[in-house]
Amino acid sequence: MNDWTPKLNPTVDLRRLPLNAEEGFVLSRLDGHTRARDLPALTGLPLERLQDILARLVTQGALLPGAEAPANTVRQDTASASGPLGSATTAPQPRAASTPSASTATPAQAASIQGTSHTPEGALPPEGHDGPSLDVRDTEPLPDAEAAEASDEDAAPEEEIPEAVLGNYRKLFETRLHALPEDQRVALAHGAEDPELSALCFDPVPAVIKAALENPRVGLAHARLIARHHRNPVGLEALVARAAFAADTGVRRFLVRNPQLPAALFRRMWALRRLMEHHKLTVDRDVPESTRRTARELLRQRFATGPSEEKVELILNTEGRALGALVGMPVDGKTTSLLCGRTYRSPLLVQNLARWSAAPPMLVAHLLKQELVRRQPQLRAMLARHPNAPADVKRA
Repeated sequence: MNDWTPKLNPTVDLRRLPLNAEEGFVLSRLDGHTRARDLPALTGLPLERLQDILARLVTQGALLPGAEAPANTVRQDTASASGPLGSATTAPQPRAASTPSASTATPAQAASIQGTSHTPEGALPPEGHDGPSLDVRDTEPLPDAEAAEASDEDAAPEEEIPEAVLGNYRKLFETRLHALPEDQRVALAHGAEDPELSALCFDPVPAVIKAALENPRVGLAHARLIARHHRNPVGLEALVARAAFAADTGVRRFLVRNPQLPAALFRRMWALRRLMEHHKLTVDRDVPESTRRTARELLRQRFATGPSEEKVELILNTEGRALGALVGMPVDGKTTSLLCGRTYRSPLLVQNLARWSAAPPMLVAHLLKQELVRRQPQLRAMLARHPNAPADVKRA
């Protein structure tokens, strides 16, 4: 089975198959490109166990059979195979049904399935994407920002983990695991499997969290549970020390909403992020006030040293709303030149720029020439009262 690539069967409605928790978990990890020999590292399951699971999925029709697909050595239940739910020839269903629902998996796998199916690479704009378009005919928000906002909306369901799912893990920890001595929980975390491994992610002791992170079966679902529910800075430091987890969008989102996130750790994680990402944190009401305050400080630092293109992107895509957190922050000549190379048709943007005390004289003069300002006396009056307005405009 080493070179076989498991692929979902698009003609089968997975919701109608009698999938158990392990089968649903394995299906959530298949992308149609990963070979079977790489799945043990991706799922944390032993090779022999994974072969049996894939064989059952092929038999049930969930996966397309291949020349090197594993043979099913596990006896299937006759009643299930002959019943209507065991049929592999159900009518074609939309592709959206090809992911197992949370009702067919345990709470941990449901969280994993939900996280993988709704985790865009850039819930926040990626570091390497191109800067904003500066064509003078472009007066609408920049495409990159629109894509980033759409990505945030797509990523929102990742946080909508049902409380029942989390409650099962929490209940398991509180009723069975919490009473164990700390050293015994640490030893258990090193080799535990789900659901115990996910339940241990609720442990408040950093040593248990460190042991869970060293477990070879730990994955993104467990990392997100720790980022969301662990309340000790030492445990959060151990989580971020794993680069693969720290780079995950879901882990970062839950971390910044964790009230125990240390300011120094936040600065390390977000020091090189784009200005738009910093701004989004400063206005996110789900982020604790202490983290938002640190984000505002970091935004001002990054605005003073960041690229001119990012500054223009921040001002234009927020229609100047971000300038309220940048009082007294001047801009360089390149940023001024880029801002003066545009035609402005947004009254809100012009108003916010007129209220910005650090607006350069060249930008104020450019705004006074805009058709929008000429047609609206109130905008011209606001710009005329600006400290950097041209002298002839003030006299007039």
